[in-house]
Amino acid sequence: MNGEYRIRMAYQAILNHDFEQAIEWFEQAVREEPDNADYHYRLSITYARSNKLSSALKLAKRAAALDPQHEVYGTHSRNLQGRELAQKASKLMEQGTGDWSRAAALLRRAIRLDGLNLEAHMLLGMAYMGLRRYSQAEEALREALKLDPGREEAQTMLKQLNDRAKLSKR
Repeated sequence: MNGEYRIRMAYQAILNHDFEQAIEWFEQAVREEPDNADYHYRLSITYARSNKLSSALKLAKRAAALDPQHEVYGTHSRNLQGRELAQKASKLMEQGTGDWSRAAALLRRAIRLDGLNLEAHMLLGMAYMGLRRYSQAEEALREALKLDPGREEAQTMLKQLNDRAKLSKR
């Protein structure tokens, strides 16, 4: 068998909604052709969709290193790095330690890596609210709403900020 056959089998598994089997087929293709950037990339996507972010990121970085001229591989790697930073920031914020500044720094980096990361914009708005930097919170939430105008959570948080601003003017 060759790598292309294994890739076809992986996609067949995906069509059958058997993502674990797809991962196995992709892994076999990568083992068979370890210098094939496209196989690393495809496995990375499947890992990411299966919420296996650290494995996805490792493979995405490898694909980008194997073929640095391929723009899609680099973009995918940066997007996953941004997701990882947003997850780290979210964990910091959930701990309740009040490390809002560190969380905000991670989220700004995440957004620089992937400006379309809706979750990072939302979390950055929350972090700025925690820091009482309301104008920056509003800006982050407005950016989130540009990405998803119907996002109720962002609309609610923005309304809270506006209500707070009205109260402070009294």
